[in-house]
Amino acid sequence: MNRMLPGTRALRTFEAAARHLNFTRAADEVGLTPAAVSHQIKEIEDQLGLVLFTRTSRSIQLTPAGAELFQATATALDTLQRAVGRARRMARERSGLRISTSARFASNWLLPKLPQFRAVHPQLQLDFDISDELRDFDVDDIDAAIRFGTGRYPHMRSQRLFDTRIVAVCSPALLQTGPPLDHPRDLLQHTLCHVDWKTDSMVWPTWRMWMAAAGIEDFDDSRCLAFADSAHVVQAVIDGGAVGLADLEMIGTDLAQGRLVRVFDIEVQVAPEYAYHLVYPDSSHDDPRILAFREWLLGQTGLRLAP
Repeated sequence: MNRMLPGTRALRTFEAAARHLNFTRAADEVGLTPAAVSHQIKEIEDQLGLVLFTRTSRSIQLTPAGAELFQATATALDTLQRAVGRARRMARERSGLRISTSARFASNWLLPKLPQFRAVHPQLQLDFDISDELRDFDVDDIDAAIRFGTGRYPHMRSQRLFDTRIVAVCSPALLQTGPPLDHPRDLLQHTLCHVDWKTDSMVWPTWRMWMAAAGIEDFDDSRCLAFADSAHVVQAVIDGGAVGLADLEMIGTDLAQGRLVRVFDIEVQVAPEYAYHLVYPDSSHDDPRILAFREWLLGQTGLRLAP
């Protein structure tokens, strides 16, 4: 009976084709050509003695037999992927920890501090999954994640790391050659840039919000430059052509090494419920690797665990 079942690769191709109902999109997902996907589906049908798709010149549809097999295949592949993820975490035993985090947090905050972590925990090897996408801890083989958000995730524990404070920064060259910056209103003589990002419950601080905090209510933001990514804001500032709004915790290295200079003692906080959090499954609440990493993170942020 086992010899009648298609292999895992073939089932993965079938599942993608059944989910997309399109051989071309399935081919892009599994790394084959559309013709190869069609050929593989035909081989599965011949092997099983079933017709899984009805085909027309413009579309494909699952037959009742195909729909039955699709549901079982999707469940089986998901179960197998989760088991592999758990097995990999078990194989790491107590010597490794795989962390998922965004490129921004990794490069601007975490990586510069890693030598300090290794000095304290030389026996614990950190491995990183760098992605802005939310990860499934089982499927994606992740032990813990650092994510920006509310920290409310089902079946997860979350440790808030620090508040997000937005400050005005410029390059040292701009201070020397540009119009003087003695008062917040002097910023009106400069090119201003910020991040344009919002959710249903939060708007990332803009220059209008910063100016309001500085007591300037008649600010016209129509000439501000808005970027989708904070890295573009920082680069525009470092290049010397603009004054930007940046996350204070994310520019610590740039400030320390003199690439950026903070101007004016004014800051705007992101909505209080939003912050960077260390997130890990409820089932890992007593994992000594995660507890050690959490304690070190909190030490870096100046926080302490609640008693």
